[in-house]
Amino acid sequence: MTTTDRVTNVLLCGIGGQGVLTAAELLARAAIAAGHDAKKTEVAGMAQRGGVVTSHLRFGPRVLAPAIPDGEADVLIGFEAAESLRWVGQVRPGGQIVANALRVKPPVVHQGLFQYPDDPIGALRAKAAPNGVSVRTLDARAIANELGTVRLINTVMLGAVSDLLPLSAEALRSLVVDVFRARKPALADLNGQAFDAGRAAVSDAADPAPAEAV
Repeated sequence: MTTTDRVTNVLLCGIGGQGVLTAAELLARAAIAAGHDAKKTEVAGMAQRGGVVTSHLRFGPRVLAPAIPDGEADVLIGFEAAESLRWVGQVRPGGQIVANALRVKPPVVHQGLFQYPDDPIGALRAKAAPNGVSVRTLDARAIANELGTVRLINTVMLGAVSDLLPLSAEALRSLVVDVFRARKPALADLNGQAFDAGRAAVSDAADPAPAEAV
């Protein structure tokens, strides 16, 4: 996507351990490297126990506050199916959603305090359609597993959303690879592959079958 002179609002959501906050940090760094002002905020409630994790990222010529106003997210990046459904109302009309088909039941479901949706992706599409919100899905966990480790999910998701942001997809990929080359050199090329696989996955016409809830 080409650059813009307006503020772009990106909402990331998922569960603890999926790398949601790392993905938000990498996107913020890419925005700053592209010359934008960028601010982000995050909530990580019980993240160590599979709890909800969200991060707001806003970037543009000038950003006054990190929190995205209600209903004004341009892009929702959902790392888990039911969490994507839960936050769909925050996406502006005509916005974009990239959702991981992975379904993970949180502790409140196992405790009998909450019922997990039977078809979260189907419900997500039904809620998004009336507002003209585009929904793209992929099975990021399956892609990450094929590459050797589930810890690549966040990089897969960054690749999947890379063509929907007013940032250079190639520059974002280079930043991801460079960060890992500095921190964990052995994983640098693998993360580049994960980025490319995620980017390719959302260009496919067919959606993946819903991943089994765990």
